Amino acid sequence: MASDATKVLLVDDNRLILDLMRRGIEPHAEVFACTSATEALLQCAKALPDLVISDYRMPGLDGIHLLRTLKAEASTKAVRVILVATKSDIEEKLRPLAEMAEEFISKPFFISDLTAKTKKVLERIYWEKMQKQAPAEGVISGRLAEMNIIDLLQSMELGQKTCAMTITGNGESCRMYFAEGLLHHAELGTLEGDAAVYRAVSWTDGTFEIDFNARSDKKTTTQTTQGLLMEGLRLLDEQNR
Repeated sequence: MASDATKVLLVDDNRLILDLMRRGIEPHAEVFACTSATEALLQCAKALPDLVISDYRMPGLDGIHLLRTLKAEASTKAVRVILVATKSDIEEKLRPLAEMAEEFISKPFFISDLTAKTKKVLERIYWEKMQKQAPAEGVISGRLAEMNIIDLLQSMELGQKTCAMTITGNGESCRMYFAEGLLHHAELGTLEGDAAVYRAVSWTDGTFEIDFNARSDKKTTTQTTQGLLMEGLRLLDEQNR
């Protein structure tokens, strides 16, 4: 895993739950785990995580204490925190902390739901990192190993971005244009529109560059972003079989 991978610290006194959460999050980030808030604070001092996912009710220091301690220190203030608690605890005790916490997840939960909510937070963290490392104003770049094409296109749509995105892989380059999140034009060599997107969706290794200053008036795609992704994945699955 890359040394600049997003780091997530899981905190729960139940080792079984820790293991389940780790399995859900590990495909998307570098994961560390602790069984107490005290251990978590020591871990943060050794290796600062980007995100902490902590149970609220634990022996000794609870999740609220962990959250407040992280936000009170200048060195850890920027760490995002997700708290896991029962629905009643969220409504009665945690709502006043909504501005400090990134997200509340109610127990019991499905790992798939935890993973989905965590991925959205990780995407925000990743975008912020890329913007800070941008080589030029309005331009950000990264590797497909860190954020795949499916996540990139969905992020464009959810964020209603207007930009051009150049994806390079397999010795080819595909340029896609978005307007308010809608992918309206794509070009890859002699291919345009849907066919260009279908070719690029299969790339898992390569780079991407997003230019928020670029525009195009051409309209060559015939489906929504989700439609393009679904058809591209169907064609890829058909090809693999």
